[in-house]
Amino acid sequence: MATPQQTPAYTLQVRRIFAAPREKVFAAFAQREQLEQWICKDVSSHIVIHHQQDIRSGGRYRIEVRDPAKGETYMGRGVYREVKPPEKIVFTWSWTKETPHGAPVELHPASPETLVTVEFFARGNSTEVVLTHATFGATKDRDEHNQGWNGCFDILARVLQTTSKSV
Repeated sequence: MATPQQTPAYTLQVRRIFAAPREKVFAAFAQREQLEQWICKDVSSHIVIHHQQDIRSGGRYRIEVRDPAKGETYMGRGVYREVKPPEKIVFTWSWTKETPHGAPVELHPASPETLVTVEFFARGNSTEVVLTHATFGATKDRDEHNQGWNGCFDILARVLQTTSKSV
């Protein structure tokens, strides 16, 4: 009897320290108007539309990302599994791409739904964010998300710096 083939499991972890208190960094993830300033903005040409943003345990999100440079539209969606202010947010992550005929297809077929855990640790006047994104079925999917998260965190650092100066 043949044994079922195991799919590889790849996880990424991004750690970043932001020069802002934990409650403020958590709010950047949890409050829609703040989230809209940095999530999926790692590519300057992206047009991001938040169709649904219900940040609570059991709540859902749906994000549309238009990439005019590529002429493509992506839809991100998922469910918030755990929201524990100001300590942790856990949510599912799934991307589809619109075809020219309007039918969605999995953007990452080897990793159709993944799980993101974001933890917030106070470090004096700063906050360490540990983002763990699991489980990818291919290294390419993991590496693309690693690039994306790091790009988004670069934008988040600038947003937090700007809002800290204006307070």
